[in-house]
Amino acid sequence: MKIAIVCYPTFGGSGVVATELGIALSKRGHEVHFITYKQPVRLDLLNEKIFFHEVNVPEYPLFHFQPYELALSSKLVNIIKAYHIDVLHVHYAIPHAYAGYMAKKMLQQDGITIPMVTTLHGTDITLVGSHPFYKPAVTFSINKSDVVTSVSQSLKDDTNRLFDIKRKIQVIPNFIDINTLKDSFTDCQRGLMATEEERIITHISNMREVKCIPDVIKTFNEIQKHIPSKLIMVGEGPERGPAELLCEQLGIASKVIFLGNSNEIDKILCFSDLFLLPSKAESFGLAALEAMAHGVPVISSNAGGLAEVNTHGYSGYMSDVGDIDAMAANALSILKERETLDLFKKQARLQAQQFAIERVVPMYEEVYLKAINRIKQVASKSISK
Repeated sequence: MKIAIVCYPTFGGSGVVATELGIALSKRGHEVHFITYKQPVRLDLLNEKIFFHEVNVPEYPLFHFQPYELALSSKLVNIIKAYHIDVLHVHYAIPHAYAGYMAKKMLQQDGITIPMVTTLHGTDITLVGSHPFYKPAVTFSINKSDVVTSVSQSLKDDTNRLFDIKRKIQVIPNFIDINTLKDSFTDCQRGLMATEEERIITHISNMREVKCIPDVIKTFNEIQKHIPSKLIMVGEGPERGPAELLCEQLGIASKVIFLGNSNEIDKILCFSDLFLLPSKAESFGLAALEAMAHGVPVISSNAGGLAEVNTHGYSGYMSDVGDIDAMAANALSILKERETLDLFKKQARLQAQQFAIERVVPMYEEVYLKAINRIKQVASKSISK
């Protein structure tokens, strides 16, 4: 198949999943075309099966805000025509599904019909999409998609609750390519982060309010009172500054390392002992899955799709949002004894294997084929009439 993928190219979960999916599809013999405004951060290598097409938005003084969705829909039309694309897969409802629908309508003028698969990832539904300004456009875009998938049952339920959805939503979970993970490094340099006696606790996110960054700091503060520990904070966002100030106020600034955005997630998780994710909303919890795949137990909230990823008492523990005492107590129950920590590390890896890429990518291939065949059947019936 020839597949066009539209996604955000940033460090966010939807962009990471879309990129990893495209790479996996190319390895299975499909031709994949990424269409976005810059090369995705996880797309390191282009080859004969992977193409990147940049969407340029010309600057016009007439526009106060440059119309990205118009430029994207026009680019889609050109790429679909030039490469004879079989299926369009857009990640994130707006503006991608909206632009995809406009491209479909333009292509129909030239007698080209192509199915569009829309994957819902989370904030496109629970945050942006539910805003009154955008809700009609999101509803329209979802209902005009040929196939709709969501990354968790929780997100599917939220979508059906918040919107008047006419399309059936299929749950296809996020995934991880366990075979490509590096579990050891000759230059691991753990000693630069902590001493042998200290446990290393990690948090990775875009540091927005929804991630409950103060709860990460406060939970760690309670942990370090009972066991020597260091906290590694990975990512950038509006909550980083207040988090650094909170560390100073609590007197733990020397025990917290802010790394910013990083392309060395494997190395960071390699020497991590515990992962904190106390979010008040998570459509899936991809960061938690990546941690577990590296054998890092997860202390998380029970918000959204996290309960579908993190098994309480097995791969880690879950608590109600904001319950810092419970999160700290659960963390200490894992960290205090080496045997317990080793057991949870092993179980975290086993839990992650349920979301191995080999299990999930065929689900998307099946969705593509069904969508393509459905379009062909409709076209053949129209011709016969």
